Amino acid sequence: MRVEPQQLKAFLLDAELVTKNEFDKAVKKAKKTGQKIGDVLVSEGNIKSEDLIKLEAYILGIPFVNLEKEIVDLQVLKIIPEPIAKNHNIVAFRKKGNSLEIAMLDPEDLRTIEFIKKTTPLRILPRLTTPESIKNVLKQYQKSLEAEFGDIIKKEVGGIKSIKEGEKKKLPGKEKQELKKVAQEIPIIRIVDTLLKHAILQRTSDIHIEPSEKDVIVRYRIDGILRDAMTLPKAAASGIVARIKVLSNLKLDEHRLPQDGRFKVETEAYKYSIRVSILPIFDGEKIVMRLLAETSKALTLEGLGLRGDALEKVEDGLRRPVGMILITGPTGSGKTTTLYAMMEILNTPGINISTVEDPIEYRMPRINQTQVNAKIGLTFASGLRALVRQDPDIIMVGEIRDQETAGLAINAALTGHLVLSTLHTTEAAGAIPRLIDMEAEPFLLSSTLNLILAQRLVRRLHEDKEAYKLKDSDLKNLSKYCDIKRILEILKEEKLAKSKDTLKNINFYRAKTSKKCPEGYKGRLGIFEVLPVNETIKEMIVNKETSDKITMQAKKEGMRTMVEDGFIKAAQGITSIEEVLRVIVE
Repeated sequence: MRVEPQQLKAFLLDAELVTKNEFDKAVKKAKKTGQKIGDVLVSEGNIKSEDLIKLEAYILGIPFVNLEKEIVDLQVLKIIPEPIAKNHNIVAFRKKGNSLEIAMLDPEDLRTIEFIKKTTPLRILPRLTTPESIKNVLKQYQKSLEAEFGDIIKKEVGGIKSIKEGEKKKLPGKEKQELKKVAQEIPIIRIVDTLLKHAILQRTSDIHIEPSEKDVIVRYRIDGILRDAMTLPKAAASGIVARIKVLSNLKLDEHRLPQDGRFKVETEAYKYSIRVSILPIFDGEKIVMRLLAETSKALTLEGLGLRGDALEKVEDGLRRPVGMILITGPTGSGKTTTLYAMMEILNTPGINISTVEDPIEYRMPRINQTQVNAKIGLTFASGLRALVRQDPDIIMVGEIRDQETAGLAINAALTGHLVLSTLHTTEAAGAIPRLIDMEAEPFLLSSTLNLILAQRLVRRLHEDKEAYKLKDSDLKNLSKYCDIKRILEILKEEKLAKSKDTLKNINFYRAKTSKKCPEGYKGRLGIFEVLPVNETIKEMIVNKETSDKITMQAKKEGMRTMVEDGFIKAAQGITSIEEVLRVIVE
């Protein structure tokens, strides 16, 4: 089954999909490069890939199918083994009676079709499809976590040799060698590899492996929510800990002290840096692994969820060559990601950026990143003191934790540097009293602070969402957390409500569960409040006003709070009111 060049030319010109000149140029390039004419036409932008495949299907008399949203029955999928499907871009997607429909990209791949015919008594019906369709079906080869672990546990968990407490006491010198042996057992390697593989496929940010009295509980944090993934037998505990310690280059025979390490997982599909923390608890050692994608591009401020006036204020703050920009919020609210997005904007050849972090989350080219190491005396304060002597233009301090770091950061901003850092406070204005508590002089703060940004992370609604309108009972409940009248005014300003609308007339959205997305949410974005430190705010800082009064003044001057930003995103159908309240109330 092959489309001849003359056939292709005749049909393309007849359908007016390309011109004669474009086709002739593609023929010359195809001869030079050894590519197919169709591939050249697609790469040159003369025709869309899907249009070309549809035309080839028509010429050959093979039906075309689009499987981009198709969910294939697992039993049908397995008829073609995964390695063959991946290597040849060919998948089984439908079985009717004695016939099997298979989708492929290359109609000339007759050898693979012949091989499939030999492995199954079914009648093979070839179909042409798109690369996106093949990708969607190939993803479905991944078994569910339960099924894959079920196989491992049933077949091989009996072969895991656990080291009992009594044995450890008898053989203190041999414990390390015993643990090394356990870490190299095939079932343990498979369990750890499967845990990591499924965590990555499910976009997990953290894996928790928690030993209890009778078993080991594995939990994944997905989109900020921690949920149970699997329960493993207690016999596997020592092997899993040993395996992860071996990967992270940690001490195998140290069970009394916390340990931290790192290792990498790399395949053709993904590349992850995994940060490991091991903590002794009553029933053994608890492991938490933070998964950091190395292949992911740095997010833009817009991609994080900043918009409109708030985005403009942040960009204005970044354009200033000196001063301090602070990002506030609790642990896990995305502060570091926002810092990295800011550094990505500032990272130009003419600028020297130096950081002191604990830990270094992502490696960034052209940025000098220093890892805090308290054991050898390299703290935020000592690191920052050294950075100032490194001729930096911009300094990023991972977190201001103490009086010394706060004082050094303020001095660095005073002496002609732009300083970026984070603080653990619940709102933007809360950063000011917190710094004053750290004995920062108010008159120095007013001189150095450019901007304070507070944030939280909310889950994004999946495209299959459900619209609804608020009832009186909903409004009564919402009034406990926010000023309903002000929110209505803001929605009108944003053209999300008409001038005569009340909150009960506006469409909001909630999560809708489906097979494709059981939670109804996929991914996360930020809700923000941006407080620029203008002359009025500077005066209030010098007068040591409370954070509530500073917030009130900032709101008068146009600042949108995180709740208000959340309501705008809820009315736009990006997130839900429940999500906004969940992160604010927490």
